[in-house]
This record gives sequence, structure tokens and C-alpha cells, in this order.
Amino acid sequence: MAKGYDAVPSEERQRLRRYLEEVVAARRAPVHTTVAFNAVYFGYDLNGDGYGGSPLRLDDFPVISLGECAPALPVGAMVCVATGSDPLYAEIVHREGAHPEIGPLGDVPAWVSGAPAGAEGPGRPAGGFALRRRELLVPDLDAFGPALRLSQTQLRRLRTRRRRLNEDGHVIVDVTYSSPEAARQDDVSAYADHLLTTAREQLLSPFVPVSLAELVGGTDEDLLRAGLLGLLDTVRAVLLSSASLRTWGHYAVTRASLAECWGDTGPLGGDDLRSLAAAIEHAATPARRRHGLTTSVTAYTAVGPRLRQVPGAGGLLAGVGYAAAVCRANLTLADVVRGDSEQGLFENGCRVTLDDAFESGGIWRSLYPGGSELAGDPLTPTGRGWASTLPTALEQQDGTEPEADVDPVDQPLADATDLGDSELLRDDAEEVVWRSPLRLAHLMDGWFPLHPHVLSELRRSHGPSLRARLELDHAGRTGNAQRAGQDVTAELGGASGRLTGIVWPDDFFPGVFLELCWPRGGTVIRAATMRLKETLQVDERVIGHCYDPRVLTREDAPGSHRHGDSALGLGPRELVMRAVRRCGLLTLDGHALLDRSVLPNAAYGRQPARLQAAVLEAAVAELLAERRLESALGSRDAWGQPHYPARDGQPGIPLIGYRPLRRRVIRPWGDAEPEGSGLVPLQFVAGHLRRLRPGCSPSPVQRAAFRDYCRRLGKADGWELPYGYTFVTEHIRGR
Repeated sequence: MAKGYDAVPSEERQRLRRYLEEVVAARRAPVHTTVAFNAVYFGYDLNGDGYGGSPLRLDDFPVISLGECAPALPVGAMVCVATGSDPLYAEIVHREGAHPEIGPLGDVPAWVSGAPAGAEGPGRPAGGFALRRRELLVPDLDAFGPALRLSQTQLRRLRTRRRRLNEDGHVIVDVTYSSPEAARQDDVSAYADHLLTTAREQLLSPFVPVSLAELVGGTDEDLLRAGLLGLLDTVRAVLLSSASLRTWGHYAVTRASLAECWGDTGPLGGDDLRSLAAAIEHAATPARRRHGLTTSVTAYTAVGPRLRQVPGAGGLLAGVGYAAAVCRANLTLADVVRGDSEQGLFENGCRVTLDDAFESGGIWRSLYPGGSELAGDPLTPTGRGWASTLPTALEQQDGTEPEADVDPVDQPLADATDLGDSELLRDDAEEVVWRSPLRLAHLMDGWFPLHPHVLSELRRSHGPSLRARLELDHAGRTGNAQRAGQDVTAELGGASGRLTGIVWPDDFFPGVFLELCWPRGGTVIRAATMRLKETLQVDERVIGHCYDPRVLTREDAPGSHRHGDSALGLGPRELVMRAVRRCGLLTLDGHALLDRSVLPNAAYGRQPARLQAAVLEAAVAELLAERRLESALGSRDAWGQPHYPARDGQPGIPLIGYRPLRRRVIRPWGDAEPEGSGLVPLQFVAGHLRRLRPGCSPSPVQRAAFRDYCRRLGKADGWELPYGYTFVTEHIRGR
């Protein structure tokens, strides 16, 4: 399981899925990915004892108390709540912001929505070095079974006195973060750090069913971190793959409980949740349309406080019931936005989007009129409330012209001339042999450079050009025989010679290595690919042959393909990945690291509009949460050049790094592949959305296929195709 979801045998995945489905059904709170990991790793008893029989050492748990200042505790952390008498052991099952500026009716000042930790007011980020944020923690006081549970009388006394717990049985603490990066960490990454530091003893306990150190084969820090993240990813993938569960972010609930809630006519039932959705939909819409209304209206609504205003909901929001209500409310809102609007734009002209997924149960933004705003995924938090109070936005309110959107640009590769150097393998009386990776320009324009030794001899014997024969050796490939041998032109007149007029096979990609051989005196050049010992999948590409990871990172970035290379039409996530991969510092193994502060300029060629910059930053946060990108610390020298690792005596700078996701491909027919087989002609293509041409619409078959795909995936944000897209079902390319 430490190697990732795909490396887990099918029978084990099914057994793990069944167990986690039972855990989610048994627990009253939504089950976070980290809580599900705890259940698997430490052993959660489904017969009522919870962690009571686990090997956890209760004395190692950090102690928390209502109203105190404490280090950040992620969801999944095991804690001891100070009571003044008997200790109270619990598992944190939900965590959210508890900003004091949010009103009791859920009304939110714009600057609070999406504000960074420690923000002091509109457009005023934190001052000083310590970043503080008030947070609400929901502990599951029943997680350790009846033997360690306080009586109802004791709990009622604690809640009434509000000294250790508040009246709902929650803990509100002022959390201190060491850095802005730590404050922006997602729950899974934060929990991994917690287990490797504060809870290291319980993670490496020899009494757990299978210790992480045993799984990864040692206690090296990098091995432990990689193995732990692999385990968490596996648990997350299993939760998403369950047909009986639905997820909101990292929280999972059963579909049965959700359906039961929607059918309930009591407090916080279906009627109340639909009323909440309708209230948010109309929050910014004028009650009576006035003649000449030109200014837009924006309203921000926090889900948690709004739920507390539902008549009769007080007792249902106590304890872990609050976490369940928040999750169900957000799932209801997501379904309404996906089902009844066009990318968040409703028929009444109001646009509804999720603006902050962390603060007070989630903050939803309502804008009227919303038709003129740039459309995007309405369920991707962008923090537009906070962004609207930044100095540039305040200057616009003073009467300056609004910022104009700019198009992304195609920045040149940071080290284009250093990539793809030829390596001379042999030069004797019979032949010249060299190796060189294929570049994107070679694929697009049908050419390939000659080695200088070959160029000088051919030019001396044949003049400025000649007709040559290129033979591509990829034994085992079937198809057009003409591609195995083709007539090409050798252009020898310039400073560097090359073969032109080449028709490359369809499955060649930037970075694949070619080993070329020129027998002296002839006009035939042979090129062959070299098999890897085992097939790999790097990001979305299946690779069976030796390749240059640096070229693959640079020239297989989003927007790059054999028919063109352009950033136009890419979404924010793809723009971020393209900028980091093309412009960042490049390592030998294909990692790329970019100074985070220059990302907008790298994507757009100059500082883009404020909204575009905010959308980019939201995309970065999302990619970091998914670990498609990683945070790192570098330095900048006196000439402004970034360096990694950070150098002594230079100011530090935050970096974002692209990490190629490599995994071994396990084929349905086994690991063994025939000797001498050529380029891998089969490639698995996962189901995905494809933009339609204007005027086109998806077929009913593809609509049904997308709904079935969402059902299997456990998708939380609606099962209907977005406007302007169709669905491409999963298939094997090359059959």
C-alpha cells in the first residue's frame, strides 16, 4: 500500500474498501482521509470499542484546552482535552476557521473570505513573524470506546461551565503557525508532518499491525515521508472509488445517510438545506429591481453560523453532529450549483461560487449581476473576497480604469540550448554511433540533427545536401511499413546538419532516446529506441523506452504537442504546470522549481489582472494539496538568479516544484514483455472532459457515461456535464 493505490492488489483494495465503508457507516462524523488512515493503521474496532484496543499510548497525546494558544493540530490528530480532573481523550475529526469578525447570521466581511492566516484587516496581511488564526476543532469524544468515555453528567458539566469545551462540545484555540507555507498546508500534508514529528512514537510503534518503518524498509526520513504519503493517497483513492460513499473535499459520508437527511422534514433536513441553498442563491439579488441599477452587489455567507440559526438545530449541532451538518450542507449546495446553474450562473443573474473552503464551515460568494464575471469552476475556492481588498482593487474603487485581462504567453524554455545534447558512443573505422533525445521541434517539423562527426564526413563527400535513407528500428511494431524505412534529405550546408522530411511514428514523444548509427561511406542512417526494463507511467504518459526526463519535463508540458505549442486555451491549473515546467530550475531527474513570486509573469509575460493572479494562486494551492506540486525553499543571489538548495548568505525565497509522478505499469497480462518489442503501442486513457466546438452539444450516451463515471468516482460536485464539454470514456489508445 505504501507504493500507491495502483500497486495494491485488487483483492486487497476490495477488502480495504469494504472496511472503510463500514467505518464511515459506523461513525457519526464524516470520515476524513486522515481519520480513515488512523482506522486502518492503528486499528479501529467496529463493535463499539473504537481505538480502545489499539497500541496507542495515551500519555503521548498533546493536551489542548478551550481558549488557549497552541500549535496547529490537523484533522486526525489524537489529543487529550484538559478537564481539570479526569483526562478526556479524543480524535480531531473536523477543523475549520473561527474568525471573530463573522456575524451570528453567517454574514462575512469580504476581506475575511480567503484571507491568509494572521490577516489584520482589508488588504492588510499579517505583520511580524508569528501567524495566528482562531480555529474550531471538533473532537470525537467516543473514539476510544466506553472505557475512556466520560459520563453524560460530566460532559454536560464541562459544556455548561465552558472552561474546557464550549457549549457544543468543541474546542476553540488560537493556533500559531511557523510560516505562511505552513498555514497554507492542506490537511493531509499537515497530518503527515504531525505524524513524523509530534506523533512520531505512535507512528513507528512496533505494536501496530504493520509499522511504516517495516513497510518502507527503514527509518530514513525521506523514505518514511514518501511511504506515509503513499498510504494516505491509497486511503484517499479507496474512499473515492466507493460507490456507496460521497465526498466533500477529504470528508466522506455514506450515500444512505445523505439520502436519509434529504428526506428528513425535521431540523437540518432536506427542506432546511434546500432553503439554505435558495438563500445563498438570492443573497445578492435585489429584493426589488431598481431603474438604473448599475453597481454590482456581492454577499458572502458562512455555512456554519447559518446552520445555527435553523430553528430546533441546537442539539443536532453539538459534538460531531456539527461536522456532519456542515458536510451535508456543502454537498447540497454543490449539487444545486452544478445542477441548476451554468458554471455557477443562475437564471436570476446571480453567480454563486465557493470562495473559502476552510473558514466557518465554508464561505459561499453570491454576486449580482454575475454574467460579466469570468467563468470558472464554481466549486474551486479562489478567495476573491480577500483579493478584492488588496491595494490594486482599492485603487480601482477610487476611479481608475479596471484591469484588463491578458492572454498567456509562450515563454521560451529556460535552458533550451542545453537540452538534448548528443552523446558519442562509438567512432571507429566502420561506423559512427551516437545517442540523442527527440525534441518537440523535431516532432513538429519532421527533422533530426546529425552528429558533427557525421556532418563533416558527409559534407566532404557529398556536398551541401543529399538524399539519404532513415531506418527506424522498433521491432515488434505493426502498422505502416513505410515508417520503418523512409527517404529523407540530409541538409549539410549550414553550421549544423540535419535530416529533414522525417515522418515520425505517432507514439514518439519529446524526450525518447534514439540510438543512431551511420556506417561510413554509406547514405543509410539507422535509428533505434531502447527498451526500459519495465514500463513506467509518468504523469499521464505510458513510457516503455529510455527517455531524457529533463526534455520530457520541459517539452511535454501542458499545451505542448506535435502539432503546436501554445498556452492559449489552457485553464489555470495547466498554466501553472506549464510555467513551472518550462521556466523553473531543472534537475537531472526532471524536477523543476520556480520562484513562486514570478509565477504570474512566467504565465502571462507581465503582471496579469488581479482576478487572474488570484485564480492562479488558487490553482497553485489546489495542486499543492494534490501533491502535483511541492513547496521548497531556495535563495536568490545578488544578480537576481534563484538557486536550489538555498545557498548560505543569500536571502531565502519560496519555490514551487513540479515532481514527475512515476509509477510502474502493471499490465493485465502480467509484467513480462516480449524481448525486443518496440515502442509501446497501447496506452490507457482515463475518462476526461473535452471542450466542444461552438454550437455542438454532448450526446445522451456521453451524458449517461459521465454520470456513471461520477457515481463510480464518488464525485462530490455534481454529476452533470459542464456547459460546452463532452465526456470521453476511458479507453486503450493504439488498439
